[in-house]
Amino acid sequence: MISNFFEAIGGFFQEAFKNMRDLTQLENGGEILYTAVARWVFIFLALFILIRMILSLLSCKNPSEVWAYFHIDKGEDSYSIPITHWENVIGRGKSSDLRIEDRAVSRSHGTISRNNDGDWEYMDFGSTNGALINGNPTKAFVSEPIEPGDIITVGRTDCTIFPISVEEKNNNIKLRKEDTRFTSPWSTLIAITLFQIGALVQLKIALAEAFVSGIVVGFMGLSAIMWAYVIFMKTLRRKGLEMELIAFFLSTLSLAVTASKYPDAVFKQFIAIALGVGIFFVMCTLLRNLERTQDLRKFMLAAAVLLFLVNLAIARTKFGAANWIQIGGVSLQPSEIVKLAYIWVGSATLNNLMNKKDNLIFMLFSGFCFGCLALMGDFGTAMIFFVSFLIISFLRTGDFTRLIVVVGIAGVGGLMVLKFKAYVAQRFATWLHVWDYADTAGFQQTRGLTAAASGGLVGVGAGKGWLSEIPASDTDLVFPLMIEEWGLIIAVLAILAIITLSIFAVRSILAGRSTFYTIAACSAMSMFIFQTALNVFGATDILPFTGVTFPFLSNGGTSMIASWGLLAFLKSADTRQNASFAISLSNKGLYIDGGEA
Repeated sequence: MISNFFEAIGGFFQEAFKNMRDLTQLENGGEILYTAVARWVFIFLALFILIRMILSLLSCKNPSEVWAYFHIDKGEDSYSIPITHWENVIGRGKSSDLRIEDRAVSRSHGTISRNNDGDWEYMDFGSTNGALINGNPTKAFVSEPIEPGDIITVGRTDCTIFPISVEEKNNNIKLRKEDTRFTSPWSTLIAITLFQIGALVQLKIALAEAFVSGIVVGFMGLSAIMWAYVIFMKTLRRKGLEMELIAFFLSTLSLAVTASKYPDAVFKQFIAIALGVGIFFVMCTLLRNLERTQDLRKFMLAAAVLLFLVNLAIARTKFGAANWIQIGGVSLQPSEIVKLAYIWVGSATLNNLMNKKDNLIFMLFSGFCFGCLALMGDFGTAMIFFVSFLIISFLRTGDFTRLIVVVGIAGVGGLMVLKFKAYVAQRFATWLHVWDYADTAGFQQTRGLTAAASGGLVGVGAGKGWLSEIPASDTDLVFPLMIEEWGLIIAVLAILAIITLSIFAVRSILAGRSTFYTIAACSAMSMFIFQTALNVFGATDILPFTGVTFPFLSNGGTSMIASWGLLAFLKSADTRQNASFAISLSNKGLYIDGGEA
């Protein structure tokens, strides 16, 4: 029996080698053989790259820091509460970070906040009985500096802040370093580079005469930027580069998708990626300083308003929405850039959250954005903004009842859209029935589903699919295009990469330095997840077809830039030791508690 088994194995390999020899004798046999082998190589490289980065992100911890102790003087019953965040609510309510059992203390009495320089401040929320600092009354909604040892009288209770000892600080650093285990980026970099080279060869084979030099420049340029970025980060003693490497890999797939549809547009997409990396770097630099981020909120609001007004004035209609601006030979989608400004404006420190004027400005700004998107007819993007609005509003107020009312009002607005916007109603009419409209409203989705079915697990090869001939296959239908050309495995890995970034962001916010970073990370996460869900489920007829892009993956300059910008918000929430460029380091390469390196 064993001899028969080995004979069968030997016969299998003999037949396989014979078929390969016969294949190479064909006119294009070598190309066919390369595609057949490369499809599996791409799968193994993608699994190595993404699973390695995903496991690294999910296995890492974001340790919580003790910044000081809040001592509450109750005589013999005195006690101290460790301060684990930069911003803390003092009050009698159960949700207060620093809770004081005193009937003279309001439920949310005030805040103890820490700035970038390591100094502490107290701000009263206009409480009934106010507060005293060393016997001097404080003003409502005015930050008052406090020093360790100062007596803060809240209600009838005296409180004091005590700094942690040098020994505790050193122990925190030690624990943080022990809790952080980074995966080396070098093997992942090599794997992505091999993937890029292999994809380049595959596209050369598939596109034949349609292959242009811009494709080579795009892929090699992305590889150069990727290596330069990692080397530069290493010189800055940064180690946690998983998010960026995931984004670089997805951007590589974006170049491949673009090459299949529009070979001449690959260089333009590469420029968008380069700009996106630049925006990411600039935003991380700005986010290092909390006070600076607050100062920029007004600028971001003004820029967003201006972009929307310009859009309404000169935009042209494309795919049913007037959200495209043509400047020379470049098309821009302002609403994608406004996403970044919207999160920046909506995110706020704890002090601002309690400011009614600040909340009113955000509500008015949100209403303005929704109104502009409605006038543009860009209801897919409006849904993404709305989900982000719900996240920001809940984190700002914690008022679940208000959110239910807002959702109800939005539901009524949605019904009005379906009534007065025929093309939107048509998309809902075809939902779950695309095959009944295969030659009309369901044309794109049915072709996408058919192409995806033909791709199987490993795909037919980059540039070898036919879905690229269908309108919007590189944007709205990018998921089925990925399945057709690259296979279901890589397409699903791309989804898992986005989900992993979001899970990591949720875990990171528990140790967030400020509510600004917490809200920003949650909002960016919600945009990533919801946008991916709309793209994937819309293309597969699980949800109505909304025409939104897949983050990092779809062809589109402003979409790519916005994706890298959103990643900066996630990066700013990463407090792992030496992980994030958005976190300052000391001259010894350690995460420090204030100021810039």
